[in-house]
Amino acid sequence: MREHLKDVQSELDERKLEIQKVGIKGIRYPIYVLDKLNQYQHTVAVIDMYVDLPHHFKGTHMSRFIEIINSYRKGIAVKNYREILTAIKNKLHAKSSHLRIAFPYFIEKKAPVTKAKSLMAYNCVFSGDLTDKFDFYLEVSVPITTVCPCSKTISDEGAHNQRGVVNVKLRFDGLVWIEDIVALVEESASSDIYSLLKRADEKYVTEKAFRNPMFVEDVVREVAIRMMKDEKIKWFAVEAINYESIHNHNAYAYLERRRDESGKFV
Repeated sequence: MREHLKDVQSELDERKLEIQKVGIKGIRYPIYVLDKLNQYQHTVAVIDMYVDLPHHFKGTHMSRFIEIINSYRKGIAVKNYREILTAIKNKLHAKSSHLRIAFPYFIEKKAPVTKAKSLMAYNCVFSGDLTDKFDFYLEVSVPITTVCPCSKTISDEGAHNQRGVVNVKLRFDGLVWIEDIVALVEESASSDIYSLLKRADEKYVTEKAFRNPMFVEDVVREVAIRMMKDEKIKWFAVEAINYESIHNHNAYAYLERRRDESGKFV
């Protein structure tokens, strides 16, 4: 006969303080996501899962989060994100549920001249919340190179350049590919980044960036212009950070837009 074990989490708490988010954070878990070229891509995610906790409960049941993620291990996708959040709410008897899945996404890139192949990793996030309403956004971080327009203009020889990163968050209807977001951002920089470059490729990338100097302000504006052309995108936020090579600070710019009821970005 199975021994009855006391459910301490369900005991009454006298302090009368509701907790907005309680759950598990930082669990590493294998998942697969949609891949534009290869159909699916296996990767390892870092997952955070939360629910609200009413004031009269002492604690939540942490093991139930793991049970839910186990049941969706082979099928975590944008299309069933609401379903997963609903399962979390129901199993934990909560009014709100929250799920954040961060993962590296790998894209094969060819060097611009030699066509040498290598893999680039892009940090991505699926993030969703479910209360009375459902909210979901995708986040993609893309490393870039920029050349300073001011430095190029005032210098007799050369110009300073630096690596940077562009972080894009977007809400959308339909299917948006991570590969397309990466390409959109890379087209908006002085040059994109590669894992493998031979000498001929380095020459090409260096000269390309020098011909296309950009401030962080230029980068976020260029990304925004391209994002606004995609009718599936309903809201986006883009930030650019330049890790300056000659200054003791980094340069930063942020831009956010949403579609209004008429379909125009404001």
